[in-house]
Amino acid sequence: MELVFGVVLGLVVLVFLVVVHELGHAVVAKRNGIVVEEFGIGFPPRAWSRKLKNGVLFSLNWLPLGGFVKLQGEHDAANHKGDYGAATFWQKTRVLLAGVLVNWIVAIILLSVLAVIGLPKVLPNQFSVASDTNLVQQPVEIVGLTSDYPAAKAGLKDGDKIIRFAGQPVPSSADLINLTKVYKGQTIEVIYSRSGVEAVTKVALRNDATGSIFGASLGQRTLIKATWSAPIVGVVTTGQMTWATLQGLGNVVGNLASGIFLQFSSNAATRRAANNDVNSVGQSVAGPIGILGTIFPQAERAGLTQFVFLSAIISLTLAVMNVLPIPALDGGRWFTMALFRLMKRPLTKDTEEKIQTIGFLILMGLVVLVTIADVSKIF
Repeated sequence: MELVFGVVLGLVVLVFLVVVHELGHAVVAKRNGIVVEEFGIGFPPRAWSRKLKNGVLFSLNWLPLGGFVKLQGEHDAANHKGDYGAATFWQKTRVLLAGVLVNWIVAIILLSVLAVIGLPKVLPNQFSVASDTNLVQQPVEIVGLTSDYPAAKAGLKDGDKIIRFAGQPVPSSADLINLTKVYKGQTIEVIYSRSGVEAVTKVALRNDATGSIFGASLGQRTLIKATWSAPIVGVVTTGQMTWATLQGLGNVVGNLASGIFLQFSSNAATRRAANNDVNSVGQSVAGPIGILGTIFPQAERAGLTQFVFLSAIISLTLAVMNVLPIPALDGGRWFTMALFRLMKRPLTKDTEEKIQTIGFLILMGLVVLVTIADVSKIF
């Protein structure tokens, strides 16, 4: 039931982030004299529709995987009044990048709110205003379990926060590890918190001199809390996370390219290194199934702070992906338009469709590969 609830919440967040992205396109298009024909939530087939007073057809569709906006004359070569293609270069630029800007604004708002209630510190140099910052250590948290070991047998789960262990407070992960050694071989009481609710369980610790006694990987989060500087923290942290996302994408592409290139080597050790590079890509990338089936349920169990933080990261990731010059995405459409403008060549409807179709097929191929990787990780 928890998994289903996490998946549903994740789906709602993903649809919301895509819909506000598309809403950015629609609002800016109308402000620049471009006719918005349809604004849809979900993807066809259509379930329900209604013509709004401003002339836009609003539709709800059966595939709840995002949303879309349909503009009149969407091809760059269209030239009738109200067509997207008839707008100036800068008007088109504003329309294409409006969705990206909205996703960044959503990330800034969410991170600013978190800066007030507790923003997870995940970067070594994460920004904060020293005079308005309070660092709060969260309780020690279980971030991984070994099956058939004491923690798992006692019913503990990923995301559980350890409040007391054998009647002792647990200020840090090191303290908990030391306590497991003190009480090894004994059955002790553990007070933990799950989704904000405290509970108690009995754990029979192993008496193992070399292996794991408790059977859990531990982590501890630090939260940044601010007051008047929260909006500043939100803006700067969004910038830092954006740069970190770009670096991560660069590493993924680099590992993938290296892995593919080395696969052709006749040296067995080199091929093993290539497989490691490709496998690292699979572990570091998640698609819709991985996000909905694993990441969002874990964040939901970890509490509201982690759930909101994940939503902010996904929003800025959507912004980053859409600003890149990848055909079929906003940045790719702008790059294609700008390139033909620089070459002083007309971007015909057929040429534009071929470029965007190729880009779309490549993206769909990557989605299929990532989905297969997600399914394999789940099972």
